[in-house]
Amino acid sequence: MDRFYSPTSAEAVAYNYITDNGSHWDIESSINETHLAGCVAYQALDRYLKGADLFILPRSKTELESIFRRYTYDAVHNMIAKSRSTLQPGGYSRVCHLAEKSLRDVLNSGDNMSVLLALHTPPSSPIHSSAARGIKTQ
Repeated sequence: MDRFYSPTSAEAVAYNYITDNGSHWDIESSINETHLAGCVAYQALDRYLKGADLFILPRSKTELESIFRRYTYDAVHNMIAKSRSTLQPGGYSRVCHLAEKSLRDVLNSGDNMSVLLALHTPPSSPIHSSAARGIKTQ
C-alpha cells in the first residue's frame, strides 16, 4: 500500500484517523468530506490490492478505473451507513469525485497502472494437445 499512498499521504492519514477513532469520527454536525474521500480512496485501493470481489479481471485502464469506481461507491455507502451525521447537500457527489481523483492520480503516477493491472492477471497455462478434449455434439 505504501507504494501507492505513503503513510503521510492525506488518504492514509484520513483512513487512520477514521479507523482509529471508530465510532467517534463523525460526531461533528456534518461529515468532513475531504477526510471521508481520502479514507474511501484508501479503502478502494486496499480492496483491489487484496483481490476482493474480482470476478472479471481488469485488462485495461478503463476496466481498472471501473473497478475502482465501484469500490469507491461501495465504501462511500458503507461509511455513510455507519455515520451518525449527514453529508451536506451535494456531499455524496463531491466525496465520490475527490476519491476518484485521488485514485486517478495514483493510476497516472509512474508505472502504477501496469503494476496494478499485472497484480491480478490470470496465470498462463499452455494447453497441451494430450490434455485438450473435444466437445461431443449430436
